[in-house]
Amino acid sequence: MYDLAGKRVWVAGHNGMVGAAIARRLEQEQCDVLTVDRQTLDLTDQRAVLGWMHNTRPQAVFLAAARVGGIHANATQPVDFLRDNLLIETAIFTGAESVGVEKLLFLGSSCIYPKLAEQPIREEALLTGPLEPTNEWYAIAKIAGIKLAQAYRQQFGCDFISAMPTNLYGPGDNYDPLGSHVLPALIRKVHEAKASGSAVTVWGTGSPLREFLYVDDCADACLHLMKRYSDGLHINVGSGEEISILDLTRLVMEVLGHDGEVLLDPSKPDGTPRKLMDNSRLKAMGWAPQVSLREGVARAYAAFLAGDGRNI
Repeated sequence: MYDLAGKRVWVAGHNGMVGAAIARRLEQEQCDVLTVDRQTLDLTDQRAVLGWMHNTRPQAVFLAAARVGGIHANATQPVDFLRDNLLIETAIFTGAESVGVEKLLFLGSSCIYPKLAEQPIREEALLTGPLEPTNEWYAIAKIAGIKLAQAYRQQFGCDFISAMPTNLYGPGDNYDPLGSHVLPALIRKVHEAKASGSAVTVWGTGSPLREFLYVDDCADACLHLMKRYSDGLHINVGSGEEISILDLTRLVMEVLGHDGEVLLDPSKPDGTPRKLMDNSRLKAMGWAPQVSLREGVARAYAAFLAGDGRNI
């Protein structure tokens, strides 16, 4: 059991959706939360990160900082996704070992797994097959982060762990029509279709199955792991439930109150046909999500209407 009480805890990436949720959850702990914005510290600059960490001396780190985006962003900016994420990871892992951080949790992504991995996807499926081409640059960077955590644990005895969340959504999400993930993209599409009385166009065939987790549930899972888990194997963080993109579209339309037509655009890519993660290890540690998909979409839409997000 790792006790966060009285500790200096750095949330790297606190302005992002996941980092902000972790910072909110840490308000329930008796700890000193450290944050720094990108104008003050460039997380891709190893020398600057090392200097900042030596000055602030964090004892625990949640590494939620990353360059993220949807299919279009990954396809058109491969250098940015690979280079920037590798630089961020290298800088923070190096600094954490240098200043003697007691515990670090690295946040990855479910896209690390092979495109055609056996479902539900167990942690052991990592590196057993080809990645989904539409986001392989981001996936490779995240795999490198997992391996860095394992390497520091093996070589230096650092208590570094990794959590692999499924598709996340909620307050602070990115609603850029070209750069966002599927759920925030759908919320924006349906919102605009409702305002104009038009149809909702869905990328692809609508058949891919996806799993979603409300971001505050993910934050709670991360604290659960930080307190109770210490091993080299990364841990899946998911809801254990899946839904087709077409059914998800209809759910979002119901929650937002739009009864218009749904059009499919099969000229656009589907991505991985199915992606459900096996979260049995996390469940065995006594954790379960609290927010249903319908309730989560309602909360996310309320945040969207309040302007709590990017590119709204």
